[in-house]
Amino acid sequence: MDTPTRPGRSRPPRHREQGRTTLWIWLFLTPTVVLYGVYTVYPIFASYWFSFVEWNGFEETKTWVGLRNYREVLADPLFWSSFKITALFTVAAVPVKVFLSLLVALLLNSPKLPLRNLFRTAFFLPVVTTTAIVGVVMQIVFDPADGPVNQLLMKLGLVDQGVNFLGDSSTALWTVVGVYVWKWFGVTLIYWLAALQTISDEVYEAAEIDGAGPVAMLRNITLPLLKPFTIIITLLTLEATLKVFDLMLTMTNGGPFFSTEVVEIYIYRWAFAATVPQLGFASAAAVLFGLFVCALGLLQLLGIRAARKTGGSR
Repeated sequence: MDTPTRPGRSRPPRHREQGRTTLWIWLFLTPTVVLYGVYTVYPIFASYWFSFVEWNGFEETKTWVGLRNYREVLADPLFWSSFKITALFTVAAVPVKVFLSLLVALLLNSPKLPLRNLFRTAFFLPVVTTTAIVGVVMQIVFDPADGPVNQLLMKLGLVDQGVNFLGDSSTALWTVVGVYVWKWFGVTLIYWLAALQTISDEVYEAAEIDGAGPVAMLRNITLPLLKPFTIIITLLTLEATLKVFDLMLTMTNGGPFFSTEVVEIYIYRWAFAATVPQLGFASAAAVLFGLFVCALGLLQLLGIRAARKTGGSR
């Protein structure tokens, strides 16, 4: 007579396990989804609605004005001036940031360079510093009376008196460009270092056996293989350069004489800094600027697709 075996513990059905896993995933994602919806998704759609009304942000009544806010924004010379300053800032900062970080990445990628990890940390350290604090500190650094930059220039005999870097319309924008490049230099540097890691050492070893020198390797191996990454890194840097509000606000507040007023500060001035806020007008300007950023995002997608085709054709 066979001895009956003790039945094992039955496992729940597979679909039930998957359902529990999905439930826990959404449970942990709920705070992020709620906060993202309240502070990101809702303001975006609210801005579209506000752009069609006249509202100062305090009164409950909102007056429907249709496309009037858009017409007024497009007719405002200061809007186009801020757009021009934003474009000028981008054109000045992106090439310097991209190519200078590439040169530094080539140096830091060399295993023969001593203390290269220390240098990488030093270049990335400004990135983790709060941008608003950097802007306030830079006001002290570039102070025309006793700032360290002017003190150094006067000791070297390059200037007779302190230069008002942030108070002169001819130098304020370029000073912020320099600080911005220094502040976010480490991010682009990391991009290039990651791109350089994709090139196998065996390629360089084979070229060295064939008698190729460092310059020939750079011209014939490194730069051609980095071409797809160049497109992506340039577009990422271009898009990041449009987010300069906090640094520009703390360093110059859009002055002097609107010479550093980028589109973000223009929107902020009408929405929050005006004597009588015009949230409808500011929302219309924000929507127009958002459409411009979306166009750049589309350009980024096309650039990534082109980079993949370039990478696949190697």
